[in-house]
Amino acid sequence: MNVLIVLAHPERQSFNGGLVDVALQQLAETGCSVEVDDLYAEQFDPVERSERYPHPAVDAGYFYPLNEQRAHYEQHSLPLDVQRELARLEWADLVIFQFPLWWHAQPAILKGWFDRVMVYGGRYSSRMRYDHGYYRGKRALLSVSTGSPEQAFQPFGRAGNMVHWLWPMLSSLYYVGFDVLAPQVSYGIQGGGIRYQEESAITGHLERCKEAWFERLSSLSAELPIPFAGWDDWDEHGVLRHTAPLRWRLG
Repeated sequence: MNVLIVLAHPERQSFNGGLVDVALQQLAETGCSVEVDDLYAEQFDPVERSERYPHPAVDAGYFYPLNEQRAHYEQHSLPLDVQRELARLEWADLVIFQFPLWWHAQPAILKGWFDRVMVYGGRYSSRMRYDHGYYRGKRALLSVSTGSPEQAFQPFGRAGNMVHWLWPMLSSLYYVGFDVLAPQVSYGIQGGGIRYQEESAITGHLERCKEAWFERLSSLSAELPIPFAGWDDWDEHGVLRHTAPLRWRLG
């Protein structure tokens, strides 16, 4: 299996970088080929702008990002960094996104990665979405770290339900066709809930998080993806049909 790890943290020696090292070790032991896509180290620019398309394919007087993405995809003239990222995704069977939760979302560099790399017309369109998405057959997994402890991210916790914070990324991955696995969340990485205890307690907590990630990686092949609704489940208005299995499952 080919595994691409997309790292979105400015410090390679951080805890997030340590989780990448854990994945490299475990996945190599299981015979996987692994590539790390370190967005900060490679200085990926997350901002879409007209300067990336010096010869507008649509309207030189108005920058419409989606139209330019589609036209340049069709002309095989997308920016070189986007072409590089797309080639990596083509190679991968599994994509792991490793990042810290900042302001209830992924870091801006990773959000911009989605804005620029998931090109309109090339990786999604009105007909090429969800279970008809481009990346059908490939899998994706979020590995996320938080500062606050796990209890704070429960439905009635002060930080809010973690399911809600990760939903935009999970649904975006499904939108382009990925089979999305349940996220791996490492809670309390900044000492949340144990910050006033001895340093050894914090160190032990971080090691247990790494061990949990190591064990999860050893059994990924047996995991089933998150169940999402597909085109056959929606009516003509895009609403879940009363006969759809998920409606019964969700109550």
